[in-house]
Amino acid sequence: MTHELEVRRLVEHIVDCALTGQGPSVHSLAIGSDHGGFDLKQSLVEHLGKRGLAVHDCGCPSPEAVDYPDIAHAVASLVAKGTFEVGIIVDGAGIGSCMVANKVPGVRAALCYDLSSARNSREHNHANVLTLGAGLIGPNLARQIVDEWLATPWGPGRHARRVDMISEIEQRYLHTKGPR
Repeated sequence: MTHELEVRRLVEHIVDCALTGQGPSVHSLAIGSDHGGFDLKQSLVEHLGKRGLAVHDCGCPSPEAVDYPDIAHAVASLVAKGTFEVGIIVDGAGIGSCMVANKVPGVRAALCYDLSSARNSREHNHANVLTLGAGLIGPNLARQIVDEWLATPWGPGRHARRVDMISEIEQRYLHTKGPR
């Protein structure tokens, strides 16, 4: 079941990195968690709301047990369709949700556990979904990771070729039963 929470619209604009290189322009994001990530997700929704971002909560709506693949798929699908610019998924370790999200064509999900991995995933890999492990990092570090991830611009240049390679590999598997 999807639980929807609308948070205030973006009040402050981050300059579009494609034009200025100063940071990505993220206006909206989808967020979700399983029961293990519920408390951290709620903390992040509040934090992001204070930053003025429009946040769509894909669930779960309580700490009652749910299956993380359902939530991860919901967030990743919304990002892949372009309904939301980026997504954040929280589960116990962040690994399972990252695996599920990366099954959705067009999604480049990254499990981040510190500020360096957050910067690298955005700058080098053009990640559009962030996964976090609530059982591995606390709320203060999670907020710092989210802020760093959102503030880091895509650094095309030498990285663009490699991201294109990732997309080409993904395309090979879309309409086949194996590699071409």
